[in-house]
Amino acid sequence: MTSNERFKKVLNFQKPDRMPVIEWAPWWHLTIDRWHKEGMPAEIYTAYDVSKYFGLDPVDCFYMDVSFNLPAPKEVGGGLIETEEDYNNLKKECDIFGPIPQNLIDVCKKHQEEDGAAVWLWHSGFFWAPRALLGIEPHLYAFYDDPDLLWKINEDCLKGLYRRVDSITGDLDIAFIVLGDDMSYNHGPMLSEKVFKEQLAPFYKQASDFIKSKGIKVIIDSDGLVDEPIRWYREAGCQGFLPLEKQAGVDLNKYRQWYPDYLFVGGFDKLCMDKGESAMRQEFERLLPVMKQGGYILGVDHQTPPNVSIYDYRLYVELFREYAEKAVD
Repeated sequence: MTSNERFKKVLNFQKPDRMPVIEWAPWWHLTIDRWHKEGMPAEIYTAYDVSKYFGLDPVDCFYMDVSFNLPAPKEVGGGLIETEEDYNNLKKECDIFGPIPQNLIDVCKKHQEEDGAAVWLWHSGFFWAPRALLGIEPHLYAFYDDPDLLWKINEDCLKGLYRRVDSITGDLDIAFIVLGDDMSYNHGPMLSEKVFKEQLAPFYKQASDFIKSKGIKVIIDSDGLVDEPIRWYREAGCQGFLPLEKQAGVDLNKYRQWYPDYLFVGGFDKLCMDKGESAMRQEFERLLPVMKQGGYILGVDHQTPPNVSIYDYRLYVELFREYAEKAVD
């Protein structure tokens, strides 16, 4: 069974030959640097090559952040625009929601045809896109001070999503599409339910309906504690969540009880990965009941941190393979 076939089985609550063994997010560059010093060949540095080096199931992804075609802000968390006029001028200079480069499509197509890779699209969501343009603090004020500008940006983001999805579905079998927002942090969402339903839910409903019409699953990416917004996005038509950070208080077993038909990706506590076999095995045991129920692709609950040695990671993969088999016994 190919990696893509396993993904499809799990996402449809069907039983594969074993669970997928993957890293859903690229590794931190500091982690890669450490592993090079510990023996990983220097020519191995792309996420796809690192995955093959460790014997993980092949996966590939288009990361289409809104900043893909934009200059970097002057400071972390800073913005590129302040007004609608600024936004219109920026659109004249940059194709903000432009097409996916053909070379990226060709690479993913090659990986899928030759290796059976599972492929997905990560796309800026409707909280993320305006924030990348306005900056973190001005974006939050804009929900009250300039909602019309947020609406305009998200209309363009939605049209860009339509074009991008149409450009890849003819050539590739897409496992799922992730809409990235990071709307929550360790104490919960940064918006009220009322504001979400008024200003964001209409875009998520349209995006979800469109993506599902293509036969593709739609999953939300938000760090932090998502106890509340998981329901908001669900009501807007979204079908799953990642990365499910344990240190933020996320309880995946509780979520599965709440939403038996929801999809989940991630959830494995990255902070135990340098603590040895017993700690990692305990974490796999915590998640095994959800693995057995289907609809869940286990992975690190964010990127593997640089305190994880190459020995630690090899042990993690070995245990991952063991529990991928146990989940279908």
